[in-house]
Amino acid sequence: MQKIVITGATGMIGSAIVRCALEQGIDVLCIIRKDTSRFGNLPKSERLKIVYADISEYAQLDIKGSYDVFYHLAWIKTSAASRDDVDTQVDNIQYTLDAVHFAKHLGCKKFIGAGSQAEYGIVSKPLKSDTPVNPESGYGIAKYAAGKLSRLLCSQLGLQFNWVRILSVYGPHDGLNSLIMYTIHELQAGHSPEFTKCGQIWDYLYCDDAAKALLAIGKNGVDGKTYPLGSGGKKKLSKYLEIIRDIIAPEIVLQLGKKEYYPHQPMYLCADISELTSDTGWKPQISFEEGIRNIISSFPC
Repeated sequence: MQKIVITGATGMIGSAIVRCALEQGIDVLCIIRKDTSRFGNLPKSERLKIVYADISEYAQLDIKGSYDVFYHLAWIKTSAASRDDVDTQVDNIQYTLDAVHFAKHLGCKKFIGAGSQAEYGIVSKPLKSDTPVNPESGYGIAKYAAGKLSRLLCSQLGLQFNWVRILSVYGPHDGLNSLIMYTIHELQAGHSPEFTKCGQIWDYLYCDDAAKALLAIGKNGVDGKTYPLGSGGKKKLSKYLEIIRDIIAPEIVLQLGKKEYYPHQPMYLCADISELTSDTGWKPQISFEEGIRNIISSFPC
């Protein structure tokens, strides 16, 4: 794998893939929105090429070149408030299929799509590739449909295919409204952050580990497989918050139980990564504590 394409490249996971790919000597073509405010998330490199296009424009793009693997991470309306926007989620399915055609146009041999744990719905056991799915949100339903249809289209077009159901990834460039970023900023400001009871059993994976997993799948993922992607470890969500608090401001009290759980809230989320590790050799390397310290050190002084 020498040359890759990434949509959604300025996001937390996308920019981590770009960074890790360049470190591995891989050339990268990034497809990003013209109006993105996150251009600064991308590193500078002679091996990095950028094309500006909205997700709705993939079907019209006519870019020359020959690439190996296509990573499709772009998706519109991912926030909790918009995940049940049915019309938009249906559009996302078509945009995923447009990305497959675009990958074929660029000569890619493999297409890798970013799925979501939301495809599984409510579960109580570690997630595997063959864990039954029962998505409840519009977002989860659309991700599942996009994965199934893009797999079919890849087969028809002669592309290898992997679908990666991503759990909870954190790191620099995460959204400011994410639980981890909210907690960090509140504690740094000396505030006592408010949460739900945070009784969920959760699996967090640092963004660079996620990026390296996706690159490993690009190189060695078994054609046609779906991989759940997490750290393979789990803690109660409140424990993660206590770790962050103890790093930043041990004296501050966390206000657990002040908010209600949101609709479709899973209470157990952990990936079984044994198949992914067996197929690709990938294992996470960065502990939660180290990841939090990396985020803190990335903030401007």
